[in-house]
Amino acid sequence: MKLSITKSEFLRGLGRIQSIVEKRNSMPILANVLIEAPEKGKEAKLHLGATDLEVGIRSLHSANVSEPGGLTVSAKKLFEIIRELPDETIELSATANSYLKINCARSHFTLAGTAASEYPTLPEFSPEKTVPIPAAVLSEMIDRTIYAASVDETRYNLNGVYVEVLEDTGGIRFVATDGHRLACVDREIEGDASALASGVIVPRKGLGELKRLVDEDVDEEIELAFANNSGFARRGDVTLVMRLIEGEFPNYNQVIPKNLTRHLTLPTEPLVHAVRRVALLSSERSRAVKLELSDGQLVITSSNPDLGDAREELDIDYAGEPLAIGFNAKYLLDAINAVQSKEVLFSFQDELSPSKLSPPGDEKTIAVVMPMRI
Repeated sequence: MKLSITKSEFLRGLGRIQSIVEKRNSMPILANVLIEAPEKGKEAKLHLGATDLEVGIRSLHSANVSEPGGLTVSAKKLFEIIRELPDETIELSATANSYLKINCARSHFTLAGTAASEYPTLPEFSPEKTVPIPAAVLSEMIDRTIYAASVDETRYNLNGVYVEVLEDTGGIRFVATDGHRLACVDREIEGDASALASGVIVPRKGLGELKRLVDEDVDEEIELAFANNSGFARRGDVTLVMRLIEGEFPNYNQVIPKNLTRHLTLPTEPLVHAVRRVALLSSERSRAVKLELSDGQLVITSSNPDLGDAREELDIDYAGEPLAIGFNAKYLLDAINAVQSKEVLFSFQDELSPSKLSPPGDEKTIAVVMPMRI
């Protein structure tokens, strides 16, 4: 293999795969990036690939290829080298024993590698039909749900976001829960969402990589597909393939509270800062804070026998029955921040029932937080 490529193009491709390459030692080669140039020519394509056997990514980059070939080298070390090189054309060449020679201006590196044939097969999935979704819409839906996905590996069916096609509206719903909180977002799209397999669970890591991909250019569209326990996303010359989570997602509709009688609209920023300050003296184990509602006032408190007490008062527009309800401060802050609006609509029933948060006027974005006994 012998080729030349611009630094910016090569660096963008290498940066994209850094979070995918496997850093554990179960299969050392998974820490490598697969570099292939299958065709010769001045306008040929350099193929970069990486996988952790659950999520795989492949991208194509314009290059001047004089000798086709391929090999694998450490993805992290190659990225660090390319990042430090001057902003000039980079020349890459492979030796017979799978070493990669890197030349740029007056800088010269030789990086040990392995043959391309030793790299595991990248996940393959070529769907018959994809659904185009605006990147900005997809990014927003991921942001508003991924925080609620469980990180407890024993509850594997909650370790991702449930994606469902809504038959009545033709829209898409994202749902995530870890048993303590729930996030649900509905969005309508112009394309035919029925082409997507409904009721699939997209793993956290795969969704994180999809978020990085859509955020590269939120003005574009992402082609999305789910079928045969695989997820597929494509933007331009970048293709992401992931293995979906096998399992049954719980009946989340039972968790979403209905007919809540107490409603309160609060400015997001003062509320977030108040909860953060009060949480500084909360129990390190429970992270519990108490919200006490009364006429015209919200009092947020925490108590820790080893540290002391904290209390903060906010003026509010509330004239209902007094209510005291406890929350895990982290769960509450995550939900407030995921609402992504200047104000947040709080809906309560009583101190033992789940509370609902949403942006005022947007009933298709909700966050549910379970209360704590304090």
